[in-house]
Amino acid sequence: MLYDLPRLAPDCNMSFNCIEQTMERVLVIDDDVGLCELVGEYLEPEGYDVEAIHNGERGIDRALSDEHALVVLDVMLPGTNGFDVLRRIREKSRIPVLMLTARGDDVDRIVGLEIGADDYLPKPFNPRELVARIRAVLRRTQPIETATTAARETLSVGDIEMDSNTRNVRRSGEVVDLTGVEYDLLEIFLRYAGQIVKREDLVKEVLGRELSPFDRSIDMHVSNLRKKLGHQINDLERIKTIRGVGYIYGAAPERPE
Repeated sequence: MLYDLPRLAPDCNMSFNCIEQTMERVLVIDDDVGLCELVGEYLEPEGYDVEAIHNGERGIDRALSDEHALVVLDVMLPGTNGFDVLRRIREKSRIPVLMLTARGDDVDRIVGLEIGADDYLPKPFNPRELVARIRAVLRRTQPIETATTAARETLSVGDIEMDSNTRNVRRSGEVVDLTGVEYDLLEIFLRYAGQIVKREDLVKEVLGRELSPFDRSIDMHVSNLRKKLGHQINDLERIKTIRGVGYIYGAAPERPE
């Protein structure tokens, strides 16, 4: 299978990645050595330091090393497959994971999102789309940097409390472990609690792209969020599906006295 990945030279005048910015490290776990090399050649001029690993077990160790900002993970790995790798990563880490799936294989996409992938990209892919997905995932998963802790915002709705500085979430005082996508979804739901939020708006704000006709990824993230938070709140459905439109969070936000 061929991947049309153009080799681009760095453009320091446009991105400033060459000097001013620290290169973020991306871990690529894929047994296709040629693809990994081409992905590295494309990502590095875009400001990313790429490490490639070609088997699942070693990939797990590197993903848990706390040396990378994001993992690009292929589903079809020999031995320990991509799903098992993701499960073991998620047991110990919330590092963002972008999964590479076979084009048209909805089952792989659904399973990956259920396990905890932040996003997916079908093979073969446009390299510019890969860069866009990586940037979108990193943008929504990185904690907000503030000069002082005074800028911290806590959002409370019903039994849920969110800290925008640390991106920690608690339900009735207990910590809830969310992926970056799930956190951003929940933040939107809480800010617009009691109001309908359209699917296309969620996809654009949370996933950083336009809604396509067969893209069900946002629905899988909502489903995962329901499982982690519980389906009911105050005898109401916590996140109710409005068929053909979007979703509504069942509780209204608390107002300061």
